Amino acid sequence: MRRRDLHDAAAGVAGPRLLPWTTPEGKPCYLSTNGRGYLSDLADSIETVQLSMGEEVLEYARSATAPGAQTQSATEYRWLARRLTEALSDALRVADSRGQRIPDPEEATEDA
Repeated sequence: MRRRDLHDAAAGVAGPRLLPWTTPEGKPCYLSTNGRGYLSDLADSIETVQLSMGEEVLEYARSATAPGAQTQSATEYRWLARRLTEALSDALRVADSRGQRIPDPEEATEDA
């Protein structure tokens, strides 16, 4: 194992962390971390903001599509669909990132 792999294994880090942003080309960004530090804290903060914004867009969508709600224009519904798509994309990225950081119970019992 490389020194970085040994350090990550000792710190309980399974591998690089998927960050909540992408490159300008849309490729995923990763951070090799032990869960502490400026970039890790920044990623945590951005994930919190993304999830909060998703909740706000979802609440707006629920009220805009509720029975008896005022009909919106096609442009407004497209705007809402784009925001919901962005929010879902962000939420799935956060779930993927956090899921990758959950220790595998089978590996934990093998190490014990």
